[in-house]
Order: sequence, then structure tokens, then C-alpha cells
Amino acid sequence: MGDQLQWVPQAGIIAREAGAQLMEFFRGGVATEYKGEADLVTVADRTVEALLRERLTQSFAGHGIYGEEGTRQGLENEFRWYVDPLDGTTNFAHGFPQFCVSMGLEQRPAGLAPDKDGQLVAAVIYDPTRDELFTAERGRGASLNGHAMRVSKTATLGEALLATGFPSRKRHQNPNIHFYHELSLRTHGIRRAGSAALDLAYVAAGRIDAFWEFNLNPWDTAAGILLVEEAGGNVTDFYGGQYALKSHEILATNGEIHAELLAVFEQLFAGRELDPLPSPQEYAARRRAGSN
Repeated sequence: MGDQLQWVPQAGIIAREAGAQLMEFFRGGVATEYKGEADLVTVADRTVEALLRERLTQSFAGHGIYGEEGTRQGLENEFRWYVDPLDGTTNFAHGFPQFCVSMGLEQRPAGLAPDKDGQLVAAVIYDPTRDELFTAERGRGASLNGHAMRVSKTATLGEALLATGFPSRKRHQNPNIHFYHELSLRTHGIRRAGSAALDLAYVAAGRIDAFWEFNLNPWDTAAGILLVEEAGGNVTDFYGGQYALKSHEILATNGEIHAELLAVFEQLFAGRELDPLPSPQEYAARRRAGSN
């Protein structure tokens, strides 16, 4: 624990180096391939994860690393970094400048069961396109480029701006389009920018009021969870229960609208009070009626 005060500053230096390497690839263009039906991976993902693995191993002796692109080392150790070298790969591959490096540090005491979460103690998310470094330490607050940040004060769902994401594979089997439809009708709007880590960072920074998504992984959320909590927000599963890194489904809010969103989620899962999409014929009829 003696090195705790150095976790975030050193991890921030590492994240900036990784971000600079990402930008070299981004400006020059990169080859892409598919991990699955529509799940892109680039040479940048693998190259930057290798860099992060090397730097984290050098800087934090005895820390484990759990990376998106396959790094699994020291997972039995007390401290474990969850690493996403490039969150927003599809954006990156298409030249859309919304992606980041994400690293969250978990402390797992000796004897903790493998299926139990430890405590998230440090977080770093770096957006190299805007040179924005989001950081947090357990009990020490959250910051953006060294300045303290807090979640928004938006008090009602009707005044809120939300964010979500959709899976890269089997989208037709995912229920989120129904959530997107309903919440679009009940809020100021929904943004789908393509990087879950940055969406969580934006909740922490007060730029959006809530974020939800299905089918995420620990490397997507570990850093963002701590950012939101240390900025004064709330993170749970879709039913209001304590969020676990293996939960896959996440709801993160400013805290003010959390209960209201959970109530909407309950309605959605139960199939109550839903507004059906109009058929093309119904939509055309409404347009004609409105023009008269």
C-alpha cells in the first residue's frame, strides 16, 4: 500500500504514452480484422496492449494484468489492472475520433473467492484525441486533467441527457433497441458514441447524466465505475443491485435520476406502458394529417 500515491500519476504517464502510440496508428491508418461476426480488432489494439503490459510490469511490481487482447498475468496477486488498450475500436478503424485507453486497478485481498470482486482503488481513462486524462483514487475523488470533477445535478429524467451502446455482434438479439426507443421519448436525448469507458467518464464529468449498456466486460467498466463513484454518482446493475465486474449490464448515473431510471427499466423488462413504433403507413398518415 506504500506506493498508493504513485498509482494514478504513474498510470497517467503510461496512458499518455499509449495514447500517443494510438494517435500514430490513427493518423497513418491501420489494418483491421474480425474477432467475430462484426467485432473489429486492429494492430493498434495488440501493439498498445503489449506496451501497457510492459510499462505496468515495470512500474508496478507484483501487480497482475487482465487485458482485452489476451494478457493474463499475475491474476493471483493482490492487485490487478483491468486494461483496455483501445476502447472504441470500431470508431478508431473508421477514423471516427472517439476512443480511449482505459485502466482500472482492483485490490483483491488474500483468500478472496475467485467469483467475488475486490475493491476498485485507482482509475485512469485517457482520450488522446482531446488530450483529456480522467483519473480517480478510492477516497480521493475524481479529476479531469488535474481539476476536480463532479457528476451533474440534473434532477429529473425528463431533463436528462443519456448515453448507451450496442453490441458489435447479434444486435438483432439484443433488447437495447427497446430501451433506446422508450428512453428517447422520456429524456432530452441519447448519445451513442461508441466507447463505454468514455461514456462512464462523461457521467463522472457531468457531461451526460446517465449511461447504461448490455454485454460489457470488466476491462470496459473497471476504470469508469470508480470515476463515477468518486465523482459522486451511482453505479448498479439494471435492478438496483450492487454492480459486479462480471455483471455485464451496467447503469451509471448522477445519483439524482437513478431511482427514476430503475423504475423505467422495471417497466421495460415487464413489458408495461411501452409506446409501440408506428408502422410506415401510420407514420405517413400522421405526416399527411400534420401538413393539413
